[in-house]
Parts: sequence; structure tokens; C-alpha cells
Amino acid sequence: MRGVANYRIWAPWRLPYVTDASKDAEAECIFCTKPAEDDDEANLIVHRGERCFVILNLFPYTNGHLMIAPYDHLPTLQELDGETVAEIMATAQRAMGALDERYEPHGYNVGVNQGRVAGAGYDGHIHMHVVPRWAGDTNYMPVLADTRVMPQSLEQSYEALKGAF
Repeated sequence: MRGVANYRIWAPWRLPYVTDASKDAEAECIFCTKPAEDDDEANLIVHRGERCFVILNLFPYTNGHLMIAPYDHLPTLQELDGETVAEIMATAQRAMGALDERYEPHGYNVGVNQGRVAGAGYDGHIHMHVVPRWAGDTNYMPVLADTRVMPQSLEQSYEALKGAF
């Protein structure tokens, strides 16, 4: 791109994601280790249900980017029992309600990346993404520098969402 080559935008917080992307996701599954620890605030778990929990994404697309994961370490939706699938969907509704209350987004992307070829970073543990969206949130940064500008820290997102569930 003409005129952009002289500019650099540093995003050092992305380095762990880039370096971990080549590692075996099964070695340490965050969806297993984080809920097993007794520190929801440090692990950014904003809600626990009977069969699933809600955690902030460490590498979010937007502020408030949540992931809903079952406690069971299973790779596909097809392997989950009906009660767990129902709770994940009900939790997604609840998550959108919490995000509506605290962030007032204009819309959502909600989805599951099942399998590495479909974009799953942790392909051994199925999880759902709930991504709040706003008109105009796809600014020039992702286009020019493959970088997102986040106006809020993960800790601030945790504080905003923890009490909303």
C-alpha cells in the first residue's frame, strides 16, 4: 500500500497469540485449566453455569468479546448432550443481555469455529464466540495494519461484565 510503508503500529500483546498458535492446543486447554482454578477474576471468567461458563477472549475482536464453553472437553457440537447445548444457547442469550446492558452494541456476531480448518484456535474443546458489534467498528486499522484498536482493557471489560450476569 502506498503511503503506509513508513508507519509501524506495534501490538506486542499479540505476540503470545502468534507464538502459541503453532503449539499443540491439547497441551494446555484454557477451557479446562481456567475454570479448574479458583480465581475467576484473574482468569476473566465472568459467569459460571451448571454445564458451561463464560470467559473473556484474551485476543478480542472488540471490547466485550466473550466465549462460552462447556466444562466437558469435547471437540464438536455433535458430541455434546442436549442439555449442555441448550445451556450454551441460553447462556449466549444471557451474555447478549449483559452486553446490551453494559455496552449497548448495535449487533452481534455469534458463532462456533469447529475444527482448525474452520478457524478454531482450541480445536479440541468446542466453544462459542459472542462478539458485540457497533456501526463503524471496522475502522481502517484492521485493513492497513492487521491491528485492532481496543479502547478498553480486559480488566475493565471484566469489571463491566462480571456484575451483569
